[in-house]
Amino acid sequence: MTRFQRWLLYGSTIATAASGITYFAMKHFLEPSDPWAVINHPLEPWALKAHILIAPLMLFAVGLITTQHIWRSLKSSLPTGRHSGRTAAYVFGPLVFSGYLIQSLTSPLTLEVLAWAHLVLGIVGAGAIGVHRSTLRGRRKQRKGALPVLQLPTHWESTDTEAIDGQRGPLELTLGAWLRDRGADQGLARRSGAHALASQTPTSQTTSAPRPSPPHGA
Repeated sequence: MTRFQRWLLYGSTIATAASGITYFAMKHFLEPSDPWAVINHPLEPWALKAHILIAPLMLFAVGLITTQHIWRSLKSSLPTGRHSGRTAAYVFGPLVFSGYLIQSLTSPLTLEVLAWAHLVLGIVGAGAIGVHRSTLRGRRKQRKGALPVLQLPTHWESTDTEAIDGQRGPLELTLGAWLRDRGADQGLARRSGAHALASQTPTSQTTSAPRPSPPHGA
């Protein structure tokens, strides 16, 4: 992900979760000071409007990274942040679906069940994204910008290759085999090129012109 995609996802997730939790708390846990009031708090409709306006921005941010980050990470076997990323990806679909159902249904009991389910899914999804960010950030600091596959052992030149291979991971073994094969192919190509150049060089042959025979009678 690019920096813009990361901050768009994290910012929209925080704003959506904060507005949704604030609205839910005002609607279900506060009591109005006026017994004839329709809402429990003056900021309750504003929290709802903010949640409705910011949630599509979060949906857009997830859509930006679906192909390049989410789908490719689910198909790969990278262990870093895999559990938190899977949790966030699997929760996001039901979270969006329940949010749209809340705006389209009218049954009080169904709305109450959907509201609690939407709240739980939102907290789980936002928490998984936060854990995912912390895990990847710690990993980036640990490797200092280098890819894990490129962090090769310091005893690479040791002659005991079998003992070293037993201590390497599968990615390092794959890269090591590729480097060895590439070095062997380059050495063979250099030798073949030198042999071909030598075979194409014409050999210098010295030919002596025949000496004319002296005229008769001289």
